[in-house]
Order: sequence, then C-alpha cells, then structure tokens
Amino acid sequence: MVRGYWRLVLGDLRERVRVPAYLVALLATVGLGYLAVPAVGSHWTVVDVAGYRGVYDSAYVGMVTALASALWLTLAGFYVVRNTVARDRWTGVGELLAATRLGTPGYLVAKFGGNVAVLVSMLGVVAATAVVMQLVRGEAPHVDPVALLTPYVVLALPLMVLTAAAAVLFEATPLLRGGVGNVVWSVVALALMIVGQSAQAPLGGLGVGNVAESFRDSLGAQGIDAAGGGFSLGLTYVDEPLRTFDWSGWTPTGDLVASRLLIVGIALALVLLPVLWFDRFDPARGTGAAKASTTPVPAPEPRAAAAGPAPRAWRGLPPTPAPGRAPRSAWGVFPRLVAGELRMLLSGLGRWWWGVAAAITVAALALPAASAPTVLLVAWIWPLLVWSRLGSRSRLLGLDDLLGSYPSPAGRFLAEWTAGVLLTAAAGAGPLLRMLAAGDSAGAAAWAAGAVFVPSLAFALGVVSRVGRPFQALYPLLWYLVVNGFAPLDFLGAARVDGQPAGPHPLWVAAVALGLLGAAGAVAAIRSRPHLPRGAARPA
Repeated sequence: MVRGYWRLVLGDLRERVRVPAYLVALLATVGLGYLAVPAVGSHWTVVDVAGYRGVYDSAYVGMVTALASALWLTLAGFYVVRNTVARDRWTGVGELLAATRLGTPGYLVAKFGGNVAVLVSMLGVVAATAVVMQLVRGEAPHVDPVALLTPYVVLALPLMVLTAAAAVLFEATPLLRGGVGNVVWSVVALALMIVGQSAQAPLGGLGVGNVAESFRDSLGAQGIDAAGGGFSLGLTYVDEPLRTFDWSGWTPTGDLVASRLLIVGIALALVLLPVLWFDRFDPARGTGAAKASTTPVPAPEPRAAAAGPAPRAWRGLPPTPAPGRAPRSAWGVFPRLVAGELRMLLSGLGRWWWGVAAAITVAALALPAASAPTVLLVAWIWPLLVWSRLGSRSRLLGLDDLLGSYPSPAGRFLAEWTAGVLLTAAAGAGPLLRMLAAGDSAGAAAWAAGAVFVPSLAFALGVVSRVGRPFQALYPLLWYLVVNGFAPLDFLGAARVDGQPAGPHPLWVAAVALGLLGAAGAVAAIRSRPHLPRGAARPA
C-alpha cells in the first residue's frame, strides 16, 4: 500500500513538471530570486533593511531568496498544483482508484504529497539559483550549505505544505472547486503577504518578525542607527542603492520552530477534513452525479432528411447556406457571430449576477462624479469569472473541433475578443456616463483604454494557457495594486492627481492591449496549423 502511495505522488510530480504553468511559475520564481540579490548599484530590491542589505554570503543570500520564494510560491504555487483531483475526475482515473483498496484518506494524502513534491522541487531550483547568485556577486565566495538552506526549511517549507494542503481542500470542496476558489485563494494569499509580515501575525506569519529583529540586532551591534527605517519585503524601488552590513546568520527561536510545526499540523488537518464530504468519484454522489449526467449520449439513429429550410447553427451562429446558394463572406456574418459568442460568454449567469451589475451601474449614476473611478474599480472586478472564460471556453466545452471548421478562424477569434470588449463596456457603462456628464474627458479616455485592455489580457492568457486560472490569479493582483494607488499599473485611470489620471497614457495601455491580442493571435494561428505525419507531402 505504501508503494502505491509513492507511485501516485511520483505520477503527479511527473505530470506537473511537464505542463507550461510549472515552467512559467518556476522562471518567475527564479527571477524573483535574482532580484532578491541585486547588483551593487541596483535601485530595485526585494528585501530592504532600513536602507541596508547584508553582505552576500550564504546566510544572507539564503534568507532573502527563501523569503522571496515563499512570498511568491504561496500565491502562484497554488495554481500550479491545483486541479490534480479534477484531472482524475475528467480522465476517469478517479473511478479506477475508487475501485481499489485505496481509501478516501489515503487518496487525499497522496494528492497532498504530490503537491508538496512539486512545490519542494521549485524551492530546490531557487536554492540552486541562490548558490549561483552568491558566486556571481563574489562578495563571499565560500558556500555554507547549512546557513543557506536553514531559511528554506524553517520559513519557506511550512508555507509550501500549507499551500499544498489548501489546493487539496479547495479541489475536494464543491463550492471552491472552480473559479470562485481561485479568486478566494488570491484574496487569502494577498492577506497572508500583507498581514504575515507583521511581528504579531498568527503563528509567526511569514516569519519576517523574527528575521527583522535579527537584522536590527546586527545593525545595532555595528553602530548603525536603523531607528528611522524599517524592514520591507517585496519588490521595491529605492532612490539610493542599499548600503551593506555584516550579518552573521540567523538562529530560529524555539517559539518560531514550534509555530512552523503547528502550521504543518494544520495543513495535515486541512487535507483530511474533506473526508467528511468528498464523493470519492462515486457517480451516485454529489459532483460525481453531475459528471455522469454530462456524459455524452449516443447519437440517435439517422432519419431521412425532410424537405424544408436549411438547418441553423446553435445560438445565433451563422446559418448553413442552402444547397446551390453561394455562402456569404465570413466577415459579412461577423455581427451575428459576435452575438453568438456573447450569448455563450454570458450563458449560465443567474439573476443575482445581473442584479449586482445593475446595482453598480445605478450607484455610479447616483454618486458624485468624483467617485466614478472608485465605482469603476468595483464594476471591473465583478465580471472576473466571466472574463476568465475568454480564450479557453471552447476547449473546456469540447468545441475545438466543431468551431475549428468555421471558414474564417480569424473572424471567430476577433468575434470572441469583441464579445469580451462589449461585456467590459457594459459592466463599466455607469461610471463612463457619469464621467462624460461631468466633462471628465481624460477619465473617459482611460476608461476606453481599460475596456480594451482587460478582455485582451483575459483573452491572451486564456489562449496561451487554455485555462482560466492564470487570469483569475493575475487580475486580482493587478486590481489590488490599482486600488492601492500604484499608478504605473493603473489601467483604468483610478489613481488621480489634481483630478487627472496619474497612470500611463491611454495610448500606451491600448498599445499593450493590442500587443496581447497579437500574441494571442500568433499562438492561435500556430495551433490551428494542421500537423501532418513525418514525410507526408503538404497539399499544393
């Protein structure tokens, strides 16, 4: 039985490291580790200790890269390891496992082990990058493996265990299994990033408080007054390059070690909690029944075709031309194609969803004009899960082959993107009307650029990844930065200085949006090319 557990864990590990999401998250983590050990004259840093940094020896390099990787992988790692249970459900492997002696607790623990293995493999790559960065910087060429790896084991590893457990819990819980769970975790991870840096954070948070105290003690012992500054963790621009101080290393306190062990214990409890409701792929229970109901039904016996008008495509798609009649141009039916894409994009939305959207519009018209950018922030977070369908909906519904037969792939591509733009414009119509009534032309221009940028981002991520999770993870982070007034990334003109948008020019935002659309088009064109067997001749 133990051998069976290990096979499941190794199988999940091999499956995950082959997908593009693993490579993308890994490259981003390695890049963050690089930024944590910046060059001497760099103005960008991840760790700032009152305007100082430690000499680049094993202890300091290991600490800052471990903190940076823990900060990033707590968020991104969740989306990398998520969907292992869903994959077993889609492929039917789960039903085969349910027929074995492997019980529900064993199955959940095996999935948890696979998630931990994936995240630990990413930590190992970052640790190797830390060694390279220490040697490249050349301030302390001697590598001390214990000093370098201790922060990874004490600080980063428990958070990876907690992230792996949360992924299993979310997948085994029906309400959190889909896009709602992705959004919920982005909020939880953001809260952990912010609150976890406090010395009073529950269970020590990220462990930053203990580390910051060690840094301050070293600064004080060297006669450096750090009272005017503090400790910051996160990508930061500093006006002056950081000065150096000697940091002899860090010994975790007993309370910190106990809190990290408690985090691991809580993670194990979260893994076993779904035993109370997980259906174990039984078609007669819960989501298993839903899966059984969506199993394709054999087509009925063919009948003789009756005379009459030509059959029409489903939900507003172009009609099939009658025999002997020349088909119209694909661009001639583009409006109808957009209407069909919009209907499919909005399918399944309940009355409560439309009620909230209507309430946001009414609030935008009723509140003072100065509050229009704030209401726009609310309006353009509400359709998050709908936007995430762009670019990936046909694959998730199994319609790639059907829609791929459409005579103009470019027309269908642009129709889906146009449907996303129309949705974005409708969601933000209230704030736009309020800005136009107040004569806020600069705000209206920023609105127009944002209305193009948001669906372009969702569409590009959906086409490239073929799932909605990347957008569901990235957009809340971008939105949160705009809420906090981070002007360089303000794509909708919410950050104001003297009443004018302080973000990038709308033309720059629109250019980025068109660039994303072009990249998505290139990826879609490459995927749509026919793949012939080796040695086969292409048609003339």
